[in-house]
Amino acid sequence: MRIDAASALVAGGASGLGAATVRRLHAAGATVTIADLNAEKGEALAAELGDRAAFAACDVTREDQVQAAVEAAGELRIAVCCAGIGWAEKTAGKRGPHAFEPFETVVRVNLIGTFNLLRLAAAAMLAGEPDADGERGVVITTASIAAYDGQIGQIAYSASKGGIVGMTLPAARDLAAAGIRVCTIAPGLFDTPLLAGLPDEARDALGAQVPHPSRLGRPEEYGDLAAHIVENPMLNGEVIRLDGALRMPPR
Repeated sequence: MRIDAASALVAGGASGLGAATVRRLHAAGATVTIADLNAEKGEALAAELGDRAAFAACDVTREDQVQAAVEAAGELRIAVCCAGIGWAEKTAGKRGPHAFEPFETVVRVNLIGTFNLLRLAAAAMLAGEPDADGERGVVITTASIAAYDGQIGQIAYSASKGGIVGMTLPAARDLAAAGIRVCTIAPGLFDTPLLAGLPDEARDALGAQVPHPSRLGRPEEYGDLAAHIVENPMLNGEVIRLDGALRMPPR
């Protein structure tokens, strides 16, 4: 599918991987709706990009807000979900069992929020006309290598991201006849706001764990892969690890 002149929606698009994807799609000629909870950053990015960029306040767990963002995007062709949160706690320990509410919240935001965007974006794409190649749209979701290599204390995060991995193939099969593709990117260690508060030594040590290149991933590398998925019609129903061959140790 061509990015140029297409309408795109990026949830979690105000910072990190999402912002890099917004920039990449916009640079390729797309009209991009930046959907995020952070209005200050989202509006600033839209203002910076200027024409073909707009902000929509959006909590991915809210049906009404996601629907409004989808509608704001117009004839939606590309949807990318980068919205997500983390939580660190063991299944059980000296303090007792893992708290129930944080687990539920992580799953609700990461997994259910992703499903919410996926289903509403796909419904909007179904209403559109196929392009010359028979495609109506592409949906890209974001998992994590924690879906496969969950570390100590990552049970909530890993469960939520594993669910996204599990949705990918059936969603792609559900939508294939309509010309809508679904793929997932599973990033490794990336230089995002989540790691920004760490000291340089700690960030360097994390990057050194990556076999090659031995550094943290750059958000624009995620954006480049997202753009390639959109443009490559044979990428469908696939989860792509973007991790420099990293396999996370237990801790």
